[in-house]
Amino acid sequence: MSRVIANTQSAAASLEETIDAIARGFDPRDDASTDAAAAALERLANNRTFLGDLMIEQLRERHRDTFEDSAYGPQAIVLSPLVGDCFLRANIWPSESETCFRTSGAKSFVYGVPHDHNFDFLTAGYFGPGYRSDYFEIVYEDIAGYCGERAELRFVERSALAQGRLLHYRAHRDVHSQLPPESTSVSLNIMRVDAGQEWFDQYGFDLDRGAVMCRLNPSANETFLRCAVALESVEALDLAEQFGRDHPSGRMRLACFEARAGLLHSDAERDDLWRDAELAGDLMLAREAQLRRAMLHL
Repeated sequence: MSRVIANTQSAAASLEETIDAIARGFDPRDDASTDAAAAALERLANNRTFLGDLMIEQLRERHRDTFEDSAYGPQAIVLSPLVGDCFLRANIWPSESETCFRTSGAKSFVYGVPHDHNFDFLTAGYFGPGYRSDYFEIVYEDIAGYCGERAELRFVERSALAQGRLLHYRAHRDVHSQLPPESTSVSLNIMRVDAGQEWFDQYGFDLDRGAVMCRLNPSANETFLRCAVALESVEALDLAEQFGRDHPSGRMRLACFEARAGLLHSDAERDDLWRDAELAGDLMLAREAQLRRAMLHL
């Protein structure tokens, strides 16, 4: 499961001091770097007033913000700019008894959606009993990523992110299915940002079937390509054909075939296109193409 990091810090730090501390970086491949970043996060978590003070200040001054300047949402609060290779964030976790949960539903807060992450991050329980998680581990390299693919999910434990608990969520290894806390809770995170991480798939899993349910991180590039192809730009169609053949991301290749299929007018044409995708040399794309062709022949 996610690596549990021992508590070592008794002092408290301000948000500004913590931002300065994490500017040194958080390299998950280096235990010393990870432990130093975790210590900085723990000192911030020991500051029991900074987040409440920040929220009150934001409520007082919110009317002065422009939409672009605001880094606050209903659940996530971005606490710092990107410094080095990471940034700070706070997350609010409502319980089932709260109005926002009953109105928006569990999945709006990613409850009951088993998933991995395509990035490393450190988290600390800051307030409340903490969300609970069923923790699993996967071997990412064994997963091609097509929907319905069998995945070996090794169950580890169920536990809560209680106040003061420190965890390191490891990219492409740790999977958790989050459950609502017993009462409102808050976590603090140091989020690692790697160049090119958006091209590594993040998966949702079906625990009952032990299978990949979906890919959770469509990129802006895919959206741009789909829109350009839908507008029937000749350049976009040429690019989609090229990317569908040889782009290093299977997810982008699939998006290219899906966008092109949307312009075709008959099942026979779509079947021919998906046959090409089947033979394009990517396992995930081939399996997804087989599913599309099977649906055409129902």
